[in-house]
Amino acid sequence: MGNRRARRAAAAICEDGFVAQVERRATAGDLLRSLALILVPIAVITVLFTRLPDDHPVKVVDWQPVLSTARQQAPYRVLAPANLPEGWRATAVNWVKVGDPYLGKPSVRNLWQLGMLSPDDVYLSVVQGDLQPDDLVREQTRMGVPDGTSTVGDATWQRRVSPDDRTRSLVRTDSTATTIVVGDTSYTGLEAFAATLA
Repeated sequence: MGNRRARRAAAAICEDGFVAQVERRATAGDLLRSLALILVPIAVITVLFTRLPDDHPVKVVDWQPVLSTARQQAPYRVLAPANLPEGWRATAVNWVKVGDPYLGKPSVRNLWQLGMLSPDDVYLSVVQGDLQPDDLVREQTRMGVPDGTSTVGDATWQRRVSPDDRTRSLVRTDSTATTIVVGDTSYTGLEAFAATLA
């Protein structure tokens, strides 16, 4: 037996004097180490790039001062939600007069926008504008197509749904402005939000 080992060792030495690697079978330990080398970096990346909701709290904005300014300056009746249940948070608000800078160019309309998160974290917004209503509707409804009507109070709203069936909108136009309520939710949810507008 000792001679066999000696012969193997001698055979492992190559002509140029280097020792050749002797193959050995992979063990379960080798498999576990290889798996750990793959899984550990994946776990680290997952921890670094996956954030819990508490890591990025929602930035709430004070929309009342902007609403007050819009109501003073707008040539139409500016609508905003009133008496919303507990848990609603405003996350975006904007008032732009016609000609003022908006998205890198002068605004083509007097534009009011208010975006809110529901207690269930569904984003809904109300948008109003007085000029170029067709363009406003196309932009805000994500190219939404007519999908029937909704009655909220004594007002009739046109329903629109985006081509990917994700975004629904309620649209109402009168002699002074176009009002749009939009969100990735049901028409029932939009109607409930529209009913709070005053």
